[in-house]
Amino acid sequence: MERNYGWVIVAAGAVITCVAMGAMFALPVYLQPMAEDTGWTRAGISGAMTIGFIVMGVAGFLWGTLTDRVGARPVVLIAAVTLGLGLFIASRANDILVFQIAYGGLVGASGGAFFAPLMATVLGWFDKHRSLAVSLVSLGGGVAPMVMTPLATVLIEQMGWRNAMMTTALVATMIILPTGLLVRRPPAAVEEAPQAGVVAAPAQSTSVLSVMRQPKFIVPAGVFFLCCAAHSGPIFHTVSYAMLCGASAIAAASIYSVEGLAGLFGRLIFGLLADRIGVKRVIVGGLVLQAVGIYSYIYIGELGQFYMLAAVLGLAYGGVMPLYSVLAREYFSPRVMGTVLGGIVMTSSIGMAFGPVGGGWLFDTFGDYHWLYVSSAGIGIAAALVALTFPKGSGPAPVEGNLQTA
Repeated sequence: MERNYGWVIVAAGAVITCVAMGAMFALPVYLQPMAEDTGWTRAGISGAMTIGFIVMGVAGFLWGTLTDRVGARPVVLIAAVTLGLGLFIASRANDILVFQIAYGGLVGASGGAFFAPLMATVLGWFDKHRSLAVSLVSLGGGVAPMVMTPLATVLIEQMGWRNAMMTTALVATMIILPTGLLVRRPPAAVEEAPQAGVVAAPAQSTSVLSVMRQPKFIVPAGVFFLCCAAHSGPIFHTVSYAMLCGASAIAAASIYSVEGLAGLFGRLIFGLLADRIGVKRVIVGGLVLQAVGIYSYIYIGELGQFYMLAAVLGLAYGGVMPLYSVLAREYFSPRVMGTVLGGIVMTSSIGMAFGPVGGGWLFDTFGDYHWLYVSSAGIGIAAALVALTFPKGSGPAPVEGNLQTA
């Protein structure tokens, strides 16, 4: 039973990431009704997401480091309460600053507690099927736009944005708390057992600075930063763009559902390709596809075209995102995986922070989203170019434990 429990962790991780990330990233569908109801600017509302990404990044690094010491379960449970509290306070806010602190600060801090801790834990449970396990956990993030975003849209139409956000706070907390109890560290006996046939290598230092100053951390973190900086603005503002082009609120929100569905296929397709032709090649190809898709937005205006590009972008960034953790596992020992993934999430979250507020500023300044898509595509190309400099790997890191051969 212990040998198969890793798949329980995978299932729990998928559910948790779906609910948590869906609740946090549903803010774009709140953007227009909030602006109309409160009179707050789009840049001001989007600024909450920018703050959230920055806080999520810093908190993700701290949560990841803590996971290496105490495990993911307490981290996830604390984050579930923080998420619900942040959404509840944000739903009652009458001042933009209070909203930004609640959503950006509390919700953002909770968001950093899911990706790195859960991915580090899953990577520790598996040797074989590692890419599949990571991809399945990340499917939760892909399903989120298909479930949470349409749900938020319906709730907003029926009860207003405030009650919709409060309801999301309660539901998310009630789902994540019991599911988080299923998460646990690999058995100590498995964790300490060396893999047969693998020659032990000198133990890697667990010092934070010793990890973060290595090129095999710096380059992937830089690519992840640029990758997220490229797609965060288009993801956040495309619903508003589609509505400006004449789409209804529910139709515009359904664009996220298309992205989410495409992301599911992207995770599986890119994962299989990575096993065959290498993680680095797939990441570079995915980044180029992402940049081309983003740039194409300046030529469209019909709902069908939005769906088509949503499928391309969902396939690209949905497929690429889980591969960064697989690449990290090739470079580093499981003993520092929480710290490594936390640091990478921190840089990616800072990249994500530029898109919402930058897109809001560009719209407020120029009156349209043209320059958002042009600049985002340029950043996407830069990400692909930096990815070409990935350090050479020496294969998966030496097994120091945490491995399951399920």
